[in-house]
Amino acid sequence: MSFLDHLEELRWHVFRSLGVIVFFAIFFFYNHEWLVTDVILGPFQVDFPVNNFLCSLRESLCITEIKVSFLAITPYEQFLKALSLSAVGGLILAFPYVLWEVWRFVKPGLHANEQKGLKGNILIMSLLFFAGVAFSYYIITPFSIQFLSSFTLAEGIENQWRIGSVISLVTQISLAGGILFEMPILVFYLTKLGVITPAFMKAYRKHAYVILLILAAVITPPDVLSQILIFIPLFILYEISIGISRAVLKKEKKELETEKALTKTN
Repeated sequence: MSFLDHLEELRWHVFRSLGVIVFFAIFFFYNHEWLVTDVILGPFQVDFPVNNFLCSLRESLCITEIKVSFLAITPYEQFLKALSLSAVGGLILAFPYVLWEVWRFVKPGLHANEQKGLKGNILIMSLLFFAGVAFSYYIITPFSIQFLSSFTLAEGIENQWRIGSVISLVTQISLAGGILFEMPILVFYLTKLGVITPAFMKAYRKHAYVILLILAAVITPPDVLSQILIFIPLFILYEISIGISRAVLKKEKKELETEKALTKTN
C-alpha cells in the first residue's frame, strides 16, 4: 500500500471509532438527567456504595450528609456540559472498540509471531481501563468530595458549586484513573521496544514512587487520603509491571535461544 492508501485506511478507522463514540454520546445526551443525577451527583448521596460499605464496618466511618448546592451561572453552561459529559461517557463505553480499530490498522504491518504475542491485549487494556475508572469513581471521588465540601475558609461560608466544575471534577478523576491503570501495558510495550528493563525499573523504583505520588496529587484534590488511595493501586501495578517486564525479556531470550538452536541444526 502507498502512503496515501495508508492514510485512507487510517481515515476510515478513525471515522468508525468516532461513529461509535458519537452513537454512545447521543444515548447519554438523551439520558443526561439520569447521567447527572445518578452518576455525577451519585457520590454526593449518603447511600453511595462506598458509604454503605463504610457504615457496615463502623458507624463512625459513615460519610455525613454533604451540604452543597449546585448552580449554573451562564445561559449555555448546562447545555455545553451536557454535550461534554455525553462525549466523555461515549468515549468510555467505546474504548474497547477504539482499541480494536487501532489493532486492525496496526495488525497488517506485524509479523505472525508479533501478532500472536499481542493477542488478548485489547481485552486486558479494556479491563484495566474500566477497573481504573471504576476505582477512581467509587473510591476516590466520594472521599475527595467529602473533603472539599467539609473544608471551609470561615464559618458562615456556604458551598455553592458550579455544576460544570462538579462534572469536570468527577470526569477528570475517573478518566485519569483509567489511563493510569494502563501502566502494565505501557511497560509491556516499552520492554518489547527495549526502552526499559526490570533492572532499570528496580534501580529507579524510589524515583518512580515519587512520580506516582505526584500524579496522584495532580489528579486528586488536595486531600491526603484521596492521594494515598490512588497511590496504593498504582504502587501495586508498578510492582506487577516489573514482573511483566521480566517475563517479556525471559520469553524473548528463550525465543532467541530456540532460533539459534534451529540455525545450528540447519
